[in-house]
Amino acid sequence: MKTKKTFKKVSLFLIALTLIVPISCTKEFTDRPSEDQVSLDAYYSSNNQVATATNAMYNRTWFQFNNKFFYAIAEVGSGNMYTNSSDVNAMRNFSLLGSDPELFNGWTSLWANIAQANAIINFLPGRVGPAVDSNVLNNTVGEAYFMRATAYFYLVRLWGAVPIIENNLDFAESPIIPKNRVQDIYELIKRDYIKASELLYEKNRGTNYANNAHVSKGSAKAMLAKVYLYLEDYSNAKLLAEEVINSGEFKLFGGTSLPSNSFADLFKYEYNNNQESIFALQWKTDGNYGSGNNCNTQFGISTSNVSTSNATYGGVFAPSQDILNLYETNDLRRKETIMLPGDVYPNILAKFGSNFGQLVVPPANEIGGQGAGAAIKKYCIGIVNGNTTGPADTWAMMNNSTYIMRYAELLLIHAEAILAGGSSTSDVNALTSFNAVRERAGLTPLTTITFDDIFTERRKELAFEGDYWFDLGRIPRANAIAIMAAQNRGNMDFAEYFTPTTGNSPDNNGNDFLLPYPDNDVAKNPKLNEEPVPYQF
Repeated sequence: MKTKKTFKKVSLFLIALTLIVPISCTKEFTDRPSEDQVSLDAYYSSNNQVATATNAMYNRTWFQFNNKFFYAIAEVGSGNMYTNSSDVNAMRNFSLLGSDPELFNGWTSLWANIAQANAIINFLPGRVGPAVDSNVLNNTVGEAYFMRATAYFYLVRLWGAVPIIENNLDFAESPIIPKNRVQDIYELIKRDYIKASELLYEKNRGTNYANNAHVSKGSAKAMLAKVYLYLEDYSNAKLLAEEVINSGEFKLFGGTSLPSNSFADLFKYEYNNNQESIFALQWKTDGNYGSGNNCNTQFGISTSNVSTSNATYGGVFAPSQDILNLYETNDLRRKETIMLPGDVYPNILAKFGSNFGQLVVPPANEIGGQGAGAAIKKYCIGIVNGNTTGPADTWAMMNNSTYIMRYAELLLIHAEAILAGGSSTSDVNALTSFNAVRERAGLTPLTTITFDDIFTERRKELAFEGDYWFDLGRIPRANAIAIMAAQNRGNMDFAEYFTPTTGNSPDNNGNDFLLPYPDNDVAKNPKLNEEPVPYQF
């Protein structure tokens, strides 16, 4: 792909943030906030006010990242999804440019999360009233460290070297900011997750799902295990994964601990924030654009005859032709991941012309979805139907949560950490974790596993959840290019194949998995033309 790298004076949220007084994304990160913003001293006078200070960081700050960008890059780019919609299809043929509006949206959203987190980390502890309990304050600050680490984890995997900003006001007078080295960004991520794990509440997740919505010590340790896996620090990935597994905080929905549930339940609105959810975005329709989840519309079926959304459009993203044959016929995940002609979904209310009824998927040429002949089931919950779906806002966006990490992934991380780069393993602990995911899907357990087994299982389990692009980015580049070049990236009528470039541009360092910065940024910050510099912690 083309990799002209530039940098933007990032639009970020204002320093003074509360859930009750939402702040629009209109100020540069180098602008000092005006003195007449919300008084933190007056506002943060109670435990509830402090505890809810991070609520917006579970949805609104992530909206432009999740709305289209995340899927356009991680799923269309990886070959899991197909689209021919002009605003999100550049990664289908690896032609993404720095002028791409959705690229800008995703980039800005991640920096907004960092700015919000920085505000809480740096300013909240000194601006609370005496009635606020220290453990409540610590948990809120821990959430901010968690969010900053997560935003940087996406930034470093998507763009590589980026500036490290721990306090936005440090750059109020000096907006020309150098990039920092990738290894330093990962060091910040590790430190932030460790700090989060020290400050956050310890939880034991049960059936009171509302109590599961915010992250915990276990969430931070699980995400850190994933970071260690990416760094090939297998011993620490294994140690942390086992610590979280042994804590019993999270459980596999439909596994031995929760046999009355299933993989299908994971994506039903009524099970938002279930025991398998390690970290999920918490959408809450409130009348404002950007507070709800748009996936029901963008993933579902939308034709003149059949619709699974209250919107007048839909099916922006669809399964790729390459993924249609990924699942074995007895894999229970297929029907709950991909909708094929003839599939019946009693829990999804659909509109058939002027009538309503349970969804029966129409013939391939009547599904829509860009002519893919199939539709995406995950996150598709159908026409508004009382408690089954919850409400929809003016834009038909809904409140079903978006997983960033599930316990099933942690189990696969555990298995891969035990494999530790080896050719295969029959280690009983690795097999226990790996087979728990397979058996939940109705598949027979394996007695020996290889990296390819885990790699394929991750794709099956986490399809359309934004991980496959990053998995391709951590295998040998030639292997990843061969995988993508062999994918049919066309629709059901016209096969198309595209091969990523070999990454010869001088600023790409041979890495096809780094995206271009938004186009006008390097002009505003010439240091982005220079090599990354070490960060002084």
